[in-house]
Amino acid sequence: MAKKLSLFALTWPIFIELTLHMLTGNADTFMLSHYTDEAVAAVGVANQLLFMVVVMFGFIATGTSILIAQYAGANDEKTASYIGATSIWANLLFGVVLSVALWIGSDYLLQVMNVPNELMADARAYLWIVGGFSFVQALIMTLGAILRSYGFTRDMMNITIGVNILNIIGNYFVLFGPFGLPVLGVEGVAWSTTISRMIGLVIGFLLIMKRLPYPLPLLSKEAFSFAYVKQLLKIGIPSAGEHVAYNTSQLVITYFITMLGTEALTTRVYTQNIMMFIFLFSVAIGQGTQIIVGHLVGAQRFDEAYARCLKSLRLAVIISFTAAALFSLFSDQLFSIFTSNKWMIETGGTLILLTMLLEPGRSFNLVIINSLRAAGDVKFPVYIGVASMWGISIPLAYLLGISFDLGLVGIWLAFAADEWIRGLLVYWRWKSNVWRTKSFVKKEATA
Repeated sequence: MAKKLSLFALTWPIFIELTLHMLTGNADTFMLSHYTDEAVAAVGVANQLLFMVVVMFGFIATGTSILIAQYAGANDEKTASYIGATSIWANLLFGVVLSVALWIGSDYLLQVMNVPNELMADARAYLWIVGGFSFVQALIMTLGAILRSYGFTRDMMNITIGVNILNIIGNYFVLFGPFGLPVLGVEGVAWSTTISRMIGLVIGFLLIMKRLPYPLPLLSKEAFSFAYVKQLLKIGIPSAGEHVAYNTSQLVITYFITMLGTEALTTRVYTQNIMMFIFLFSVAIGQGTQIIVGHLVGAQRFDEAYARCLKSLRLAVIISFTAAALFSLFSDQLFSIFTSNKWMIETGGTLILLTMLLEPGRSFNLVIINSLRAAGDVKFPVYIGVASMWGISIPLAYLLGISFDLGLVGIWLAFAADEWIRGLLVYWRWKSNVWRTKSFVKKEATA
């Protein structure tokens, strides 16, 4: 299986899929910015909480992608199919529980986030609807993990294209009210997002049934095996732990930004929407590399896996720096798409300039951490992530951004310090070759 996989063939559909995800997020922000800047800020804060939920779904989805890639690389398709079936049921149950929790606890969560009163109603409506149906996203993530692990990255790209088109059309109807239709604002955008995802989920299931070499035994007793759930969580929880550390640290830093005011909060949302187009190159390369490394490790081809990671890292660093430089040159024009506020445009331009320092460091993390996970070395990135994000990023963001009154610029400098420190540490870990002893398939075979 690994022989059939190439980085380019895997990465370009992932890149397009990620680009479309970013375009959808930008389309939501762009359309809402023509509604009100306050709506942009409200949805931005709600999405910070929803990102945390998506990370929780990653407990299962990440374990699924690693295990299926390793077992497929070892040509054990039957076990891979059992793991896929188990992961679907596990994330469905987990998704329903978290959906109910978000619906019930939305007010409390938004109050904890220190959401201004003028944003509360819109943030609550968005969180109720998108959060209440977040189990749909849990299933989409699981199906995506299964398809990508077998190399079917184009299928997820096509699903994303369809979902994004439906979402943009839906946003147009609910925000601009053509043909005399009512303008529904943030609530309408939330329903547009949810309904388009539901349609994507149905298509995802149809593709799973068509593509896989061994049908998913969803109603077999193995699909409900606690042993497989344990395997998924054994890898998935530590793997997702690094994401949890990142997103919880981002929640804390978002709280700091609310102390700077609504303009700063909105600028952060606009800047992140633009930055996503810069680092998605590294994200795509990291995900494509993870699939290949997982297959190679499952086949016990460690030297090839080692070289693949380092080649991908060099490519990601070069591309991310170049993209950051280009976006910095045109930052005024990019921010002008979203707002006419001069302070937001000027501050956002400075933040984009700082991404030339930040993004190469982020590339180390996106590529090497994905490779470490694929090899089964899932705990080390968590330890480093928690220590750096909570020991460096948060204190430094408060010190520079709030105490030294540097605002968003100080917070961006803290982000860069965190990315580079973590990046160099995981680079040392990969070079140490400790990950060669962590292969899950190898352990099972010799048990």
